Amino acid sequence: MAVGELFLAAFLQVLFDRLASRELLNFARRYEGLGRKLDKWKHTLKGIQAVLQDAGEKQLDNDGRVEGWLDDLRDLAYDVEDILDEFATEVLLRKLKGGEDQGSTSKVRNLIPGCCTALTPSALRIRVRLGSKIKEITARFNDIVTRKDQLKLKETVDGRSSRGRGTLPTTSLVNEARVYGRKKDKEAIVQMLLSEKRSDADDAEVSVIPILGMGGVGKTTLAQLVYNDEKVQQFFNLKAWACVSEDFDAFRVTKTILKSVVSESSDESDLNDNDLNMLQVKLKEKLSGKKFLVILDDVWNENYHNWTILRAPFESGAPGSAIVITTRNQVVSSTTGSVPEYHLQVLSNDSCLSVFTQHALGASNFGRHPDLRDIGEKIVERCKGLPLAAKTLGGLLRTTLDHDKWEDVLESKIWDIPEERSGILPALMLSYHHLPSHLKRCFMYCSILPKDYEFEEQQLVRLWMAEGLIQPRDGDKQMEDLGSKYFHDLLSRSFFQH
Repeated sequence: MAVGELFLAAFLQVLFDRLASRELLNFARRYEGLGRKLDKWKHTLKGIQAVLQDAGEKQLDNDGRVEGWLDDLRDLAYDVEDILDEFATEVLLRKLKGGEDQGSTSKVRNLIPGCCTALTPSALRIRVRLGSKIKEITARFNDIVTRKDQLKLKETVDGRSSRGRGTLPTTSLVNEARVYGRKKDKEAIVQMLLSEKRSDADDAEVSVIPILGMGGVGKTTLAQLVYNDEKVQQFFNLKAWACVSEDFDAFRVTKTILKSVVSESSDESDLNDNDLNMLQVKLKEKLSGKKFLVILDDVWNENYHNWTILRAPFESGAPGSAIVITTRNQVVSSTTGSVPEYHLQVLSNDSCLSVFTQHALGASNFGRHPDLRDIGEKIVERCKGLPLAAKTLGGLLRTTLDHDKWEDVLESKIWDIPEERSGILPALMLSYHHLPSHLKRCFMYCSILPKDYEFEEQQLVRLWMAEGLIQPRDGDKQMEDLGSKYFHDLLSRSFFQH
């Protein structure tokens, strides 16, 4: 789903929440027919939201019809927002006046459509100004739904792609000669693993060291460097690597780790069980009294109960045993970690440049192609220190020495790169898809801010409040406090940077 469809999806969610708001429902009850129409709009929006993912994928493959449908839907959404703003203004006026006239406390019949009967001045004003608009919007909703069915757009679950694009799991292998700018980070993690204080601690609980950072910053690469370090290999009796990914499957992860352990002890008969309990019992036996290192890469699970189940076999290890996890979510880090997380920062510009040239030119610099240095440096500036971005853009230009093609990459937007040729879009979209809906719409609102814009927390929270993006429910905190929580939730998930 492209950025435009992401923003539209977030915008539709805002409209959906506004249509379900208590104040609007109370207002609509005063006018016969209005509540039913707003309720129908709400249900129609829900059905449209479910097909946006499919529409975003098909808009370039359907001779412009899906793209036209999305454009019309976007225009309709803006008009719905305008009319909801007018309703909100009426609600506010009533509050300022301290209530309505005696006659307005009863239902006013036939607001849309019908003949006039005993209308109060306020209701008559709404009827004249908004009646035709409501009728027009209802007709446009019906047209959108009809065209949706004609285009055979399919519903998707939780905003995930219906085409089932997969991502290969990570492995422990790495070419250290092609990694730049991570020497100090590697030494810091290795030092934490080999620390005598940690190994000799009275508390026998296995240490869990989280590596935290935004998508594409190089957490997996750092874990690979640590895993293959010579001192680490000598220090630990057993090592295992498991890519956890977004689908937290304790059975699969346990079996993967057991395979690593069993392969070293040459006893594959332990892998035949398909029962989590038996697998964990066998893993506990293999780890008992051994000093082990387990890398759990790309962890998303925030559920503490699930985490305790997965880590149960590790409690039998010898003092000094450790688990290293990589995650982009501070909640995961807090849930799993036994020590403060190691926050991985972006690369320096020089290191990022070396990553780019390695993948674009097969060298660590522009020594053999000095004519491309200036434009290459400008491309790397757009990577903002993310090695994944530098690798992807370098890969697009691999073996291409045409200055015009390099210029095209410089001028293109990262979102314009075909997904099948880019690791960036899936990496960033994965973070977005894992957001709850209220955080999705707040984050997508930030797309209207200028590039590289620096903002304060309170400033952004007030903008969200002004746009109706913060909708407190019964028992919720004050709106400002709720907005602050939203801000820090996004910060903890690496969507914002200090």
